[in-house]
Amino acid sequence: MPIASYSLGAGANRARFAWLGYVLALVVMFALYWFLPGSLLMLTHIAIMAILVMSLDLVTGYAGLPTLGHAAMFGMGAYSAGLFAKHFSPDPLLGLLVGAGSGALIAFISGLFLVRYQGLAFLMLTIAVTLILQSLANSFQGITGGDNGLTGYDISPLLGQFNFDMFGVTGYWYSMIAMLVCYAVLRRIMRSPFGLCCVGIRENRERMAANGTRIYPHLVRLYVIAGFFAGVAGALSAQVTQVVSLDSLGFELSAEALVMLVLGGLGTLNGAIIGTTLYSVIHHYAATANPFHWLFVIGGLLMLVVFLPKGILNRFMNRIGRNVLSLIGRGT
Repeated sequence: MPIASYSLGAGANRARFAWLGYVLALVVMFALYWFLPGSLLMLTHIAIMAILVMSLDLVTGYAGLPTLGHAAMFGMGAYSAGLFAKHFSPDPLLGLLVGAGSGALIAFISGLFLVRYQGLAFLMLTIAVTLILQSLANSFQGITGGDNGLTGYDISPLLGQFNFDMFGVTGYWYSMIAMLVCYAVLRRIMRSPFGLCCVGIRENRERMAANGTRIYPHLVRLYVIAGFFAGVAGALSAQVTQVVSLDSLGFELSAEALVMLVLGGLGTLNGAIIGTTLYSVIHHYAATANPFHWLFVIGGLLMLVVFLPKGILNRFMNRIGRNVLSLIGRGT
């Protein structure tokens, strides 16, 4: 078989498999809504955190820049969406754009300085940025509410029809569809020449620079994209819960997101979703059974990552995906 025709066939199979995956995701969403009506709030939280972890994967997984300050963009998106709803407009979609833009803005401002560094220096500087923003949010209590959090704002019905009710139905669908859209967009970005360049930078900076790739602009652009989607996650959190606390800018949130990413597997968006789901489910049920020692389970799973460096579940999911793709290819 000629190489060109084989490549076209493989590309068509991948596209077909991607659409099949999106349809399956919608089926899973409907199934979760139907069979777990009492867990919609937890599922909404998983969807929001999955967006945050996917954005973190761009920086840590694809670009190879370890960070513990990703909550900076999440918190900026949350506070911006909350303040926008309180003082300007309660429209959720406009607030979502404002939160995303705020996350991208703080990523651009800090990224111009941060991405010049690598390794431990980059890691510590990202923590510093988050701590500075958290201190500022705590200082301007008249605007952000300080320790009491930002409250007193309402979100208007989504598309003018769907109210954010106490049962979390609208919040569930809003967050789940947002997660699916973010996944599709990020998947397209990271499979583009730009995304492949970022992976190349992670693997060998010197060789990519010798090939003419401009390292610094690529990393700044990637950091801004990650900030945009982290802002989306923050805005969703602010709109669904209708409260923004200082924890949204906390070091603990960044650390949790990194643990979720490591559990699912670095450098793969599927792993980000899998790791988030695994961590959140364990957190929910293990903490209910034993609120003082549930982290032992997470510690054990992290030890398993040593033997499965691509993520505990993502390794098997990728194998299943390859088998399904090969079956589709045989059918054509």
